[in-house]
Amino acid sequence: MVFMGDRATLLETGRFVQRHAGNAADEIIEAAEAVDAAVDTTADQETEAETEARHRLAAEKGDPASMSVLGALLLRRGDLDGAEPYLRGATAQGDRAAANNLGVLLHQRGYPDEAAGWWRVAAVAGSAPAAHALGRHHRERGDEPAAEYWLRQAAEQGHALGAYALADLLEHRSDVGAERWLRAAAEQGHREAAYRLALALERRATEPSRGPHAYDTGTGARPGARTPTGPAAGGEGPLVAAGGAPQGDAVGLAEAEQWFRQAAARGHRRAALHLGAILEKRGELKEAGRWYLSSAKDGEARAACALGFLLRDAGDEESAAVWWLRAAQDGDGNAANALGALHAARGEQQTAERWYRAAMDAGDVNGAYNLGLLCAAQDRTAQAEQWYRRAAYAGHREAANALAVLLLQAGDANGAEPWFSKAAEAGSVDAAFNLGILYAGRDDDRTALTWYERAAAAGHTEAALQVGIARLRDGDEQAAERHLRCAAGGGSAEAAYRLATVLDARRPAPGPAVLGAPREEKSECEEWYERAAEQGHRRAQVRVGMLAAARGDIEEAARWYREAAEAGSRNGAFNLGLLLAREGAEREAALWWTRAAHAGHGRAALRLALLAARRGELTEGRRWCDRAVELGPAEVAERAARLSEALHQELTA
Repeated sequence: MVFMGDRATLLETGRFVQRHAGNAADEIIEAAEAVDAAVDTTADQETEAETEARHRLAAEKGDPASMSVLGALLLRRGDLDGAEPYLRGATAQGDRAAANNLGVLLHQRGYPDEAAGWWRVAAVAGSAPAAHALGRHHRERGDEPAAEYWLRQAAEQGHALGAYALADLLEHRSDVGAERWLRAAAEQGHREAAYRLALALERRATEPSRGPHAYDTGTGARPGARTPTGPAAGGEGPLVAAGGAPQGDAVGLAEAEQWFRQAAARGHRRAALHLGAILEKRGELKEAGRWYLSSAKDGEARAACALGFLLRDAGDEESAAVWWLRAAQDGDGNAANALGALHAARGEQQTAERWYRAAMDAGDVNGAYNLGLLCAAQDRTAQAEQWYRRAAYAGHREAANALAVLLLQAGDANGAEPWFSKAAEAGSVDAAFNLGILYAGRDDDRTALTWYERAAAAGHTEAALQVGIARLRDGDEQAAERHLRCAAGGGSAEAAYRLATVLDARRPAPGPAVLGAPREEKSECEEWYERAAEQGHRRAQVRVGMLAAARGDIEEAARWYREAAEAGSRNGAFNLGLLLAREGAEREAALWWTRAAHAGHGRAALRLALLAARRGELTEGRRWCDRAVELGPAEVAERAARLSEALHQELTA
């Protein structure tokens, strides 16, 4: 049998084998008009009915090309009974496109083996669509060698679907050649190939340790997913944005973005979602929103959720709620959590609880954790524990930490410890810090330090402070300074103060003041003292005041002393009293010394005793002397005792 060229219309099933599944995609028929024009160029303005009538007339006269075209038209329409005789007639006269389309028809009728026979005939004659269909047929039956052979035949002829199906087969076997055929299909406009190629390029660019041929087309990542913020927010959003991995290979990432863009432009909703997330991470929010919107309108719930977050961040909470509602109704747990947090922030606790339950029902473990937070905020401790346990058993590390805190507050340290450990081992920084506190409370400083160091390495500010304090205690000033800098940089006022004291101790003793000498620039230790002081650290405020006084800046010194004193610092009150006394405001100075003395400041009590003695208030003076002796320190007690004796002698003279 001699087969004719591709003069007639080719009808292709267009099914591609998904990984681990053989579900078919929509059937694809090549445009009949383009082929028909090669046969007869006189019918440029023909309607489909006129085209069909013309080919029907020629087919009745036995023209194989028209029989093939007519069979394809009828098959496209779903008229299998009408198409079959024409396709069989054209096939009998050697038309390979008709043989391919006859295979499609028989496959639709439920005769896959007979269909494969005709596909083989057409494929041997050079039909790429038939080779693709035959390769897919063999893969569905588990014959991968035969499937690869025929899919390769189709791919090498430039057939996009064949190239994609071959890439899918090779990727299933972890064959490094998969990317080549994905690229070939993508370059021919196959949008799923473009999307999967983009994923592969992005993964390789951001995870170089996986090797030069690392390949992953899975869809486990959740672009655009975020954890809602608010008083009852979820604690473990799976992914903040696509492209959130380390910077990696910039060229590879740029190429990946281009393929995401091409797939998205062709209507691939997951590519549009992924592209939106990349753009959002880069700060191009307007364009990101457009792609999220495009994806969301095509039914991608995750894009609707991400669009909601974008709108919320822009201040449009009402529009955000609309998209979250749409996504939540489509089963997106992250959106349900966002709605829960939104209603919780508004004080609508019942509605919040309903959405958190919806998130939990959608399989989002954050829902149970959020329910725990909601109950804890309402002092429904038993219910909070129940939800924390549910989330913790499902692997939610922050729920495990919260459960442990709840147990510890109830006095069950032994019950809390394993949950802290589980959360810490799963990566909860707070749990690691809490374990440090737990062991420190048991006087097991060595184990406590181990957990503090672990939390500090992950950026926990208070843990870094504790490690710094421990290193200072051990005499390792260099390590102490390193950790104190980390904690101070993270906003810890205590760390800033302790760092300043370390630096302060290294400063040379100040020389005698020289009149007219320029004022020295503030040292680094002064800057750290000031940072701590501005955060309300009382000892730092006193020290900043002392440094200002040493520079002769009495006004600045008084400001810091007063701020410390009003916050309850006895040293601040005493020093403020000294400044006021030097300025002649002795009455106000006495008020601050009185406050300091009542707070346990011995020197302030001695100053009050001296002040009373000068005023002739001997009994009052002796009373303050007794207080100074009681408070100390030793030199103050000694002076106060001598003064008290002198006052006694004067009283009894």
